Amino acid sequence: MTDEPLVLGIETSCDETGIGVVRGSTLLADQVASSVDAHARFGGVVPEVASRAHLEAMVPTMRRALDIAGVQLSDVDAIAVTAGPGLAGALLVGVAAAKGYAVAAEKPIYGVNHLAAHVAVDTLEHGALPEPSIALLVSGGHSSLLLVGDLARGVTPLGATIDDAAGEAYDKVARLLGLPFPGGPPIDRAARDGDASAIAFPRGLTAQRDQAAHRFDFSFSGLKTAVARWVEALERTGEPVPVADVAASFQEAVCDVLTAKAVEACREHGVDVLVIGGGVAANSRLRALAQERCDRHGIALRVPRPRLCTDNGAMVAALGAHVVAAGLPASRLDFPADSALPVTTVAF
Repeated sequence: MTDEPLVLGIETSCDETGIGVVRGSTLLADQVASSVDAHARFGGVVPEVASRAHLEAMVPTMRRALDIAGVQLSDVDAIAVTAGPGLAGALLVGVAAAKGYAVAAEKPIYGVNHLAAHVAVDTLEHGALPEPSIALLVSGGHSSLLLVGDLARGVTPLGATIDDAAGEAYDKVARLLGLPFPGGPPIDRAARDGDASAIAFPRGLTAQRDQAAHRFDFSFSGLKTAVARWVEALERTGEPVPVADVAASFQEAVCDVLTAKAVEACREHGVDVLVIGGGVAANSRLRALAQERCDRHGIALRVPRPRLCTDNGAMVAALGAHVVAAGLPASRLDFPADSALPVTTVAF
């Protein structure tokens, strides 16, 4: 095996079937088949629908990725697959497929952590990650702050969501405003025409009383409820809802809390590099406010391009390459898909 391992990555934690191929930190292929349209009419991801979509998309997506990378399955040094966290049924499809490919091609397999992979993908765009770094992961199911040292061997959780994650709150507020699913992009677009200071929505877990127990934790359930009550109160009067102002004010509340806590974590731990990952990292206001606050405090901000922020196979391959290069042993073939895999477990 060379110093630059050729790794195939498989991602099926939610509603995207992702296949990526990397050589070291060089991205060769990144193919994604999304089932988001199949979930839109339900207003959220339906696990059974997602699992079926992964089954149907796995082989054609794999073929496209290998063709684009210009390699065959027999050429890869290892196969990495998301083992968790995520939807149980969706994870099982990816893990089972990866095991099948690994046995057929006689390749080592590595079950890796979805959240750590969102950090690792940044190396495909910006190179090696300085140690230590702070990572802010923001997606539909997770809002987490992590202290990252040697990514292949483990990360230290500093805080996490205690109820609704940021992406989940976006979806629910979009539904309230009559915007399509998933809610992140339409709220982001609507907010551009709105006044972010029009409505004083709450900032969860930022009060003085929360500092001891929840200094770096997140809560967006109260914010979602506050938006719902504000909209309902206005509707009772018969007045039209100012969608742009609500979207902008809601988005500002989310991004304010996320960026403030991330920068505070950097300063607390003496870290001068912040990485933002996850689907919500594609949000324009989050990127702008994070850049503004990082510049103010002399912190280098690293955010992958939007396509690499959402779930994809490239991020799994990137983490797999880190694990292989670190010389960690391959996973046993009987490793499980773990829907609640803790972020402290980077690889089985």
